[in-house]
Amino acid sequence: MKVAIVGGGPAGLYLSILLARQDPTHDITVHERNAEGSTYGWGVTYWRALLDRLHAQDPESARAVEESSVRWSEGVAHVRDRLTRQPGDVGHGIGRHRLLEILAGRARELGVRLEFGSEVRADDLPGADLVVAADGVHSTLRTRHAGHFGSHLVEGRNRYVWLGTTRVFDSFTFAFVETGHGWIWCYGYPYDAGHSTCVIECAPETFTGLGLDRQGEPDRLALLEKLFAHVLDGHPLAGRPAGDGGSPWATFRTLTNRTWHRGNLVLLGDAAHTTHYSIGAGTTLALEDAIALADALHAHADLPQALAAYERTRRQALLPAQSAARHSARWYENLPRYLQLPPEQMFALLGQRHSPLLPYVPPQLYYRLDRAAGRVEALRRLKRWLGPRLARGVPARAATAKPAREPAANGPD
Repeated sequence: MKVAIVGGGPAGLYLSILLARQDPTHDITVHERNAEGSTYGWGVTYWRALLDRLHAQDPESARAVEESSVRWSEGVAHVRDRLTRQPGDVGHGIGRHRLLEILAGRARELGVRLEFGSEVRADDLPGADLVVAADGVHSTLRTRHAGHFGSHLVEGRNRYVWLGTTRVFDSFTFAFVETGHGWIWCYGYPYDAGHSTCVIECAPETFTGLGLDRQGEPDRLALLEKLFAHVLDGHPLAGRPAGDGGSPWATFRTLTNRTWHRGNLVLLGDAAHTTHYSIGAGTTLALEDAIALADALHAHADLPQALAAYERTRRQALLPAQSAARHSARWYENLPRYLQLPPEQMFALLGQRHSPLLPYVPPQLYYRLDRAAGRVEALRRLKRWLGPRLARGVPARAATAKPAREPAANGPD
């Protein structure tokens, strides 16, 4: 099969690896419009479950990804000059450039052709049995047939910017700062031994009130460094190079499509769907798309059947993530509702922001109910753990003692 993959991001590169592993006779080309190594980005996050899947799919690239990643197992929040800590699942961060370097190197090892600086126009698709649009949320291939795909974009309310810093956070770090124009906050996490990602977000009235809409890049960074000095510990923030247009403040665009394929053209990753960055799942979902598409192509010799199976599988799998992303974005858009709580309660509800019930229950009541439910569940877990052990121990003790009466035929209940 001849495959043309348009877009050299994680989804497109990983799909090329999986297809080349499945059948070395596939003729696979990845077209990336940018020069190699020039992609903008800081670090991306993922969780252990994804790493396990990558090891099962291609151990060589998975080992390189794991060796190049950093880990954390705690979240911290700075609220009103107070620091709150909470344990959590082990998270992983890796530099986006390093991830792409690993995937590109592995693809080349497997015989995939990588053509950087190769822009594919929507009206001049490569001749191939399968064309994969892995060219992101602004996909030109999808846009050309937007009516067929039923593309729908929803703009979020808040403004955000994606920055880097040499401050290496030891945990996933949140910081919430109150200004005279409202709240502004950041999410920070490490991605290598010397750098962290720092995403900063605020409501539109805070954005304009602070003058972030009117300032140049140096002034914006200086202001943000001052606002978050207590977490940056003297380290600078870094944005996109000035020659590249600086770091844009954007509103998040949630993309959905009615269908993901048209003839031999199929959408992959952000070209097919996006989920709000606050759940940290974008790269994971893109790589899982690639796994599902490769599996479907392997299982179905008929291309239309394979593409339909891929779409069905991923649509179903995406439902929980899409729901979590919607509620997470809404939580931040209604942040003042939760910042009235004591910091430890606010941080606990930050961890519950995916709940569809939370927006409709007074925050303090929800916190109390959640704490009570947690205690009940802890008792249930203790009972499930202790019960079998007690049951196993009772007959052994009974056998060594002289019974006062003849035991029941079935033993203790």
